[in-house]
Amino acid sequence: MAQRHLDPTDPRSRHAGPVPTGDALAGYLRAQATEFLRALRLHRETGSGAGGSEGSTDAARALRRSARRISASLHTFQSLLDTDWCEGMRPELAWVSGTLAMEHAYTARLERLLSALHRLSGSTALPGQTTAAAAGTRAGPAAGSRAAGAARVGGGGPPARAKPSVGEAPRDAGLPTDPTSAPERGNLTVGAAKAGALLDRQLNLARTRAHSTALQALGSSRFHAIADKVAVLASEVPLTKTASTTDLRPLASAAEGRLTDAVAALPLVTAGNPYNASALVHGLSPDTVPHPQDAPWHQVRLLLRLHRYAREAQRGEPNGNAVVDLRLLSAGQALNHHRDASEAAAAAAQAARTPRIAPATAYALGVLHADQRHEVEAARFAFQQCWQKETVSTS
Repeated sequence: MAQRHLDPTDPRSRHAGPVPTGDALAGYLRAQATEFLRALRLHRETGSGAGGSEGSTDAARALRRSARRISASLHTFQSLLDTDWCEGMRPELAWVSGTLAMEHAYTARLERLLSALHRLSGSTALPGQTTAAAAGTRAGPAAGSRAAGAARVGGGGPPARAKPSVGEAPRDAGLPTDPTSAPERGNLTVGAAKAGALLDRQLNLARTRAHSTALQALGSSRFHAIADKVAVLASEVPLTKTASTTDLRPLASAAEGRLTDAVAALPLVTAGNPYNASALVHGLSPDTVPHPQDAPWHQVRLLLRLHRYAREAQRGEPNGNAVVDLRLLSAGQALNHHRDASEAAAAAAQAARTPRIAPATAYALGVLHADQRHEVEAARFAFQQCWQKETVSTS
């Protein structure tokens, strides 16, 4: 069922009608539990073999979606629910959602990186779908020197001013097009096939392992215990005695306040300037740990999701009929893009650390890393634009 999209300034986008209480929360949780059980039944009916079917993939996505909403509601409205039950359910639902998300994440990451290599190299086929030429192992002394710099990923290499795919950030012309830059473009084209093949091997192996882990999880006694508890939740919600007369809006407002505070801590002034190079400069680090500058943005993404689900719960609307605030939708899309680009850049950096790879391969992976860090920056710009625009319109 299609969602209804309303402008946030439209009075209809605000809550109207009776004061939402614990009864509305109970109805929302029962609906999400029912969706969880329906998705689980569909997953079992469509099969979950090595290849998996489209129906099985959709069912796994629906399982994750319901698990996230139930877990988020338990977090936001915990004071209205049995404390011990909440503390036991929340980590289990997070485990289900996280485990089922990994296979899809690796598949999407590989597709993203191969598409970026294709765009950057100007090749006629996706790099991962071609056989690298023998020349990919030797790019000459000059190219080897450049590749070595790019291979460090934390030590430089010519950054690619790639086209951002979100927001309104101006688009650069990509890699240099003047004749003197032809060797660099050639080296990237030569290395792209090898880089694509390397990423294909690494991420497909990770995806296969994630698929096996998900199958084992769904067949485990731990998951069956969670499913049993969700089945009980579909008919009986463990509300406190005073929940039926308690207003949900203060708790939902508290979730919104946590989001607002987290956004206020972001460097939105810097993000408001396209190509400020902050994401790239700080991203060029030899550390294998996630970039600490990305963490606050990831946290805002999670808080935004909690805020969205709290709004759904206080309206008592299942996600299929929910009124969607266009600003929150756009902000969420920008932050999802930020997360995807950040993780893709980390995957390119990890591949560049593979021992004994050809210099041209390392060069291509270095340029790919820089491209994805620019995508991180473009996503921050897009988020800043939609968030600041709403701030101005409501002030």
